[in-house]
Order: sequence, then structure tokens, then C-alpha cells
Amino acid sequence: MPRPAAILTDIEGTTTSIAFVKDRLFPFAAAALEEFLAAEGETPAVREILAAVRAAAPGQDPVAALRGWMAADAKVTPLKALQGLIWHQGYADGRLRGHLWPDVAPCLRAWAAGLRLAVYSSGSVEAQRDLFGHSEAGDLLPLFAGFFDTAMGGKREATSYAAIAAALGLAPAAILFLSDVAEELDAAAAAGMQVCQLVRAADGTVASGRHPAESDFPGVARRFGLPAA
Repeated sequence: MPRPAAILTDIEGTTTSIAFVKDRLFPFAAAALEEFLAAEGETPAVREILAAVRAAAPGQDPVAALRGWMAADAKVTPLKALQGLIWHQGYADGRLRGHLWPDVAPCLRAWAAGLRLAVYSSGSVEAQRDLFGHSEAGDLLPLFAGFFDTAMGGKREATSYAAIAAALGLAPAAILFLSDVAEELDAAAAAGMQVCQLVRAADGTVASGRHPAESDFPGVARRFGLPAA
């Protein structure tokens, strides 16, 4: 396979600990839900989200639907969009800072010097931008060429990765996708991308054996001939 021209990375379990998402971000949004809707429910962005909730859960109270999706950790676009808006407030006022594993930011900075970087996560584009823009390592937004969420399609569907490659103007084979989830890597590989599984011990990730695997970003750099921090 050729040396990649772009890196497409997942967030949860890849750049960021699962615990930060599960134990910090999700509870933060759940605790703020009703208060946020009371304050922002008539804004155009929130009204649009609530309309999408009603369309996805007809006949159900929107708050009940949102609570149900939260409990199930459902990858539902209107829920992710609303969570992103709630988190945005937390990042803006300093209550939240985006967690990154210590090896991530140095490698991203080294890679950005010669490669295009992009993110594909089930979290909304806005949530992705907030995490990297208010990260523990500072504002990393200038490093990235693109952010993609489930508006591109499901993360276990090969067509989603083909669409992202087209949006980046690159052949799939020129893109290296990083994720901790084997089924996402299966889909990316089916679309023609290079792939690598991040197996971080602290997150309890288990290597699938179906794809190359590394424990950190420097390992990825060595395996694929990328610049190291």
C-alpha cells in the first residue's frame, strides 16, 4: 500500500479515552438536558433538532425519546447534534476540556506538516470541533482539513468511507483510517482505505486480528512510515 496522504481518525477510544466520553461528556449532557431545552428550545438550531426527534420517534414526547436514546447510547443524529450544543456551552465557559491521550497531539502536529488530517466520529461535527478546539493540548483545529459525522452515513458502512474520500478529493487507498472498533475498520477497508486498530490498554480494547494494530500514535507512525513527534 502507498504511504498515506491523509489520516482519518475516530475519537472515542482512539484519540480520547472512552471514560472521558462515557463518564464526563454523556453525564454532562444528561444533567443539563431539561434546563438547556427550556433556555434554548426556541432557537432555530434546537427547533430543527426537536423536529428531527419527533420525526424519528413519532407520537413520543421528545424529551422521553432523547432520554431513551441517551440510556441506550444510540448513534442517532438529532441526539448527537443536541449533545454537541450542550457540550459547546461547557467548553465555552471552561467546564469542559477535551481529553487526548498524551501521544496524540504531538503526532497530529507532526503529521499535519505533510498530510491532511480529518475526523470521523458518531459525535456531531460541532462536538468534534469543540473537543479539539478546547483540548488539554490547546487549540488543534488548525491542524484539520475536515470533520465528518453520521450525516455521511453509519460508521460500519463502506459507503460512508467512500463518501468521505470523495469529500476530501482523495482515492480511498490514499487515506489511513484509525479506530479502536474492528467493524468500523472492516467498513473502511471494504471502501479501499488503509486501516489500523488502536488497542489502548486503559480502554480495554482487544485486537481483532483482522487488521494491523498499535497501542499508540507513535506506533502507527512507525508502521506506516509517517513522521513521528
